[in-house]
Amino acid sequence: MPSPAMPGLMQDWPLTCNRILDHAAIQHPNRDIVSRSVEGEIHRTTYRELRARALRLAKRLEKWGLKEGERAATLAWNTWRHMEAWYGVMGVGGIYHTVNPRLFPDQIAWIVNHAEDRLILVDSTFVPLLENIWPQLKTIELVVVLTNAAHMPGTSLPAVPYEEWLAEVDGDFAWKALDERAAAGMCYTSGTTGNPKGVVYSHRSNVLHAMSASVPDMLGLSSRDRVMPVVPLFHANGWSLAFSAPMAGSALVLPGPRMDGEAIWELLDREHVTLTAAVPTVWLMLLQYLETTGMTLPWLERVVIGGSACPRAMTEKFENVYNVRVMHAWGMTEMSPIGSVCTLKPEVADVDGSALLDIQEKQGHAPFGVEMKITDDDGNPRPWDGRTFGRLKVRGPAVASSYFKGDGGEILDDEGYFDTGDVAHIDEFGYMQITDRAKDVIKSGGEWISTIDLENIAVGHPDVAEAAVIGVAHPKWDERPLLVIVPREGKSPDKADVLAFMDGKIAKWWMPNDVVIVDEIPHTATGKIKKTKLREQFSDYSFPD
Repeated sequence: MPSPAMPGLMQDWPLTCNRILDHAAIQHPNRDIVSRSVEGEIHRTTYRELRARALRLAKRLEKWGLKEGERAATLAWNTWRHMEAWYGVMGVGGIYHTVNPRLFPDQIAWIVNHAEDRLILVDSTFVPLLENIWPQLKTIELVVVLTNAAHMPGTSLPAVPYEEWLAEVDGDFAWKALDERAAAGMCYTSGTTGNPKGVVYSHRSNVLHAMSASVPDMLGLSSRDRVMPVVPLFHANGWSLAFSAPMAGSALVLPGPRMDGEAIWELLDREHVTLTAAVPTVWLMLLQYLETTGMTLPWLERVVIGGSACPRAMTEKFENVYNVRVMHAWGMTEMSPIGSVCTLKPEVADVDGSALLDIQEKQGHAPFGVEMKITDDDGNPRPWDGRTFGRLKVRGPAVASSYFKGDGGEILDDEGYFDTGDVAHIDEFGYMQITDRAKDVIKSGGEWISTIDLENIAVGHPDVAEAAVIGVAHPKWDERPLLVIVPREGKSPDKADVLAFMDGKIAKWWMPNDVVIVDEIPHTATGKIKKTKLREQFSDYSFPD
């Protein structure tokens, strides 16, 4: 970085994550943080109390011997204790490492060993999982179970109950003075080929990303909001909500281990949640619960949907039936993770009806701090005309420059852009729409077919609960689309009826060659459709003549 000809005369104020919690505790000390605990009870605390306990945890970790730059893993649901763990670990100079409990046990063991975690803070729910892989773990020295002695499970692990362990020190502690570029957190990807790869967030990247995510044209958070991150903290940096909500002074409602439709509705309604965020599969469960019970969403104003494409029918249901604005979002673990949110710019603010839904199907426009481009396979730029597909590439201060330990080698192009692996187009107003993963796009007769578009249309059929499209070998066209659907409970969709429903909504040559009905579609640990497994399942499939 070049030296300035004339330095600015502003204070050098490191952008470290503890300043976010300090701000929340000073400016919004009594704003509530509500959690459904692992034990089942509803727990209430405030930003002031959470900061005091995070400081105590930082002191306890220092006494135990956690050094700056060392990793502390978490295997936990969204609760106040998990948030304390994040801020306490960072506050002593450590690195929080969120581990996804939905991965295969062997994969979890590999990740913990690769990260060289020294201790792990774990919810009692996952103690059996940890016991199962304990012989494989090479670096973990201590297990802290996020509960008290009364609820401490019996275990052979070298484990202590969190509350009693924390009580061994007082809260007289000052956050460590850290460089803002120091590592703060770590999350492993689930979407790459081969072993997962570690993404390492800095204090600076977390703070800048939280600021970008909070502005009105993105999530639009304020101290008047009551925010419920249903997306787990172990998914892609928790979509930044553990940082952006306290930065804005928003109240937090944390759902703990229960993510069924009834439990989610109960918290949305009882706690007057105004904004919530999760993947489409969660909202499918909620909408099914509402439809079955006749319940409504009188307090909810905005729902952020990301992780995979939001079906058009889901947007229509939230907006037209429940008067909740859908905010389609996109991002990646490598992007901290929010890369775009679909809010309305003035150029499209007056549209309504189907034209509005057309816009809301897009993943939106990028915030300050994210620059995008689309290219062909040779790296040549593609036009922003809303039609031309290309490989989506991004750069910015909260975008990964490499993976932990250099895994994967060089990941940036000559201009510093990271290839997301997504195929997308961008229109003249900057609205980006994912049309596929590069590895999932169907190439039929030399032309590309978007599996996501087909899936979103198919799931709009009233008898279809979930849909997936894969390319299957074809003797003339190289590949053709196969539509795989899961029926809604109690429904028996007819193949011809589903295809007739799709007719006229897509180009004729995009129409799936066949429809297969299954009981279940495989998903990844982050809730995305597992296309690799589907392709294996239908590897011997041949289209009917």
